[in-house]
Amino acid sequence: MAKLYTEEEVKAMLSPLHAKITQLEEMIARLQKNSSNSSKPPSSDIIKPKPKGCRKGKRKIGAQPGHPRYERPLFSETDITEFYDYRLTACPECNNPDVIFLDRPPRIIQQMELEKIMVLKEEHRSYPVWCKSCGKIHYHPFPEHVVKEGLFKERLTALVAYMKAVDHASFSTIRKFIRDVLGESVSRGYLRKVIEKASHALDAPYEELLKLLPLEQTINVDETGHKENGEKFWTWVFRADLYVLFKIDKSRGSKVLIDVLGEEFAGVLGCDYFSAYHKYMKDFNVTLQFCIAHLIRDVKYLTGLPDAQTKVYGKKLLAAIKDMFKIIHLSACNAQADDRENLEPDDFDRAMGYAREKIMDAALKDVPSRLDKNGKEQKREAFNMARRFRKNGKAYFEFITTPGMGPTNNIAEQAVRFVVIDRRITQGTRSKTGRETNERLWTVVGTCSLQGRSAFEFILAAVHAHFCGKPEPSLLPVLG
Repeated sequence: MAKLYTEEEVKAMLSPLHAKITQLEEMIARLQKNSSNSSKPPSSDIIKPKPKGCRKGKRKIGAQPGHPRYERPLFSETDITEFYDYRLTACPECNNPDVIFLDRPPRIIQQMELEKIMVLKEEHRSYPVWCKSCGKIHYHPFPEHVVKEGLFKERLTALVAYMKAVDHASFSTIRKFIRDVLGESVSRGYLRKVIEKASHALDAPYEELLKLLPLEQTINVDETGHKENGEKFWTWVFRADLYVLFKIDKSRGSKVLIDVLGEEFAGVLGCDYFSAYHKYMKDFNVTLQFCIAHLIRDVKYLTGLPDAQTKVYGKKLLAAIKDMFKIIHLSACNAQADDRENLEPDDFDRAMGYAREKIMDAALKDVPSRLDKNGKEQKREAFNMARRFRKNGKAYFEFITTPGMGPTNNIAEQAVRFVVIDRRITQGTRSKTGRETNERLWTVVGTCSLQGRSAFEFILAAVHAHFCGKPEPSLLPVLG
């Protein structure tokens, strides 16, 4: 006969099973943490999260109906080196030679081509003379710019630097390009020296931005790691309104912020919730704008936890944050439509103030909590989120009153994206010289992209100034 258990005995047997299930559910939730529901970088995802809404539809690839057609503007006649005219001497259908030329513009096809001889080669000769007075042989000194240039003159030097920085080309790839396209052979060691020359040519423009950074009113900053000879280094990006600056350092701590921005930085620093920024804010009373995009991902993680109260708490906070972005998007859409009469500053400020209070209430009120017998909080995720808002909630809303500062750190993350690509292709740096070279070249590439300038033309201008002893160009745009 089967044994009958009392209700208390059943509860006693099931209690450890329920605890084990809860533990396993929490473990599964932690394992499911990825770049879409936390601040983890996308490169750390084992399985890439599938974006919502990415379903295959019936829409064809390419331009959609109603999309304006883009046509390349024609070259001006001053840019054309050769003209070829085609005129009919007879009708192509009936072969009648009596044709009349009309006063209408011709049909045009324009073409581009590379010169067959792509590399111009020069030879500089210094002839020896014998001095009867001192009994020595003397040579006329070569011009200083010729000595500085070496084998590669300024345009070829700028091309190599451009390929290294913008095209993410390795020295082997550049060497093959020069061999197969230009028809010449050079060593990887010489290409490294060419890159160093370009780097020295960019010293002054880089230092100019480095001195200007602490004076900016708004800066967004981010960092990404890479290896150098097995050691960990960090590439920091500082994104100002008109330029981008990169700094590579062994440290990921607040020391870098102090070195670059100083201890008296008076602007607003946009960043994620990493501890180095907390320390910088605490030690020097710096105003921060924490990235709300990172916050949203952290809150999404709460909505995926097995605990029902934590899930409700996360959904309530997420809804409040989304309501604030609806106001921001509505304002942006009105501004793009030039609907100025609907953009009353006072109304917008009031709406944003209300949205801020709603978020703070959702974060700090009715926070799930359960203590164990030792007084330890069991619902740590919700507890930590509430503590974050109690300590630093104000830092999520500085953008409301700071012109030029956005609610997210996306512009810094976008600026550092091509560095991540370069790291994957070239496997990072190898020495202090390589770090300095990348800092300067990446700063030029990022800044020129931001300003709509040609990175190649800027590198060329800097190399020309360096070789010829002329004033260096500036990475700051000419305003006015």
